[in-house]
Amino acid sequence: MKEDLLIVDAYNMIGNWPHLNKLKQANRLEDARDQLLAELSEYKKYRDINMIVVFDAMYVPGNSKSFRKFDMEIVWTSKDQTADSYIEALAHRKQNRFTQVIVATSDQAEQWTIFAAGALRIPARELLRDVQRAKQEVDTEARKMTDQGQVFRHTPFDAKQLLELEKLRDKMIHDGQ
Repeated sequence: MKEDLLIVDAYNMIGNWPHLNKLKQANRLEDARDQLLAELSEYKKYRDINMIVVFDAMYVPGNSKSFRKFDMEIVWTSKDQTADSYIEALAHRKQNRFTQVIVATSDQAEQWTIFAAGALRIPARELLRDVQRAKQEVDTEARKMTDQGQVFRHTPFDAKQLLELEKLRDKMIHDGQ
């Protein structure tokens, strides 16, 4: 089975996700970037998918860099390279018989180039709907577990040890009275 790799055109998402675009329009682009990364991080955890998020130097000129944050690879292109050209080259490199590349963008020209590389694409609004759906699924599952009393505490003790600790607690309470 192929492993999925989601490559996200970050500024395309910010421009097409209404709540992030609102931040961008209010000159809060850094907040929009942080919010995008936070939402994608949660989505990545729930969908268990490898992800690379690409920002170009359009709004933050400087040297290209790549680092890991929130268990995702974050890439900033150089000032002379667009996110589109970086993503297209990356899709060509990463797409193979073991990896299915999926590119999140609503840029039509980029989508055709992606298809030519054998990659799939997901428009920005569709990714937003899936991010929202994943969040809803997590909330629903958490509520269901809570309602059923299935909230488990992670503990280093096994059932027998927990029983012994309960007995010890009860004895201490009884002896203290």
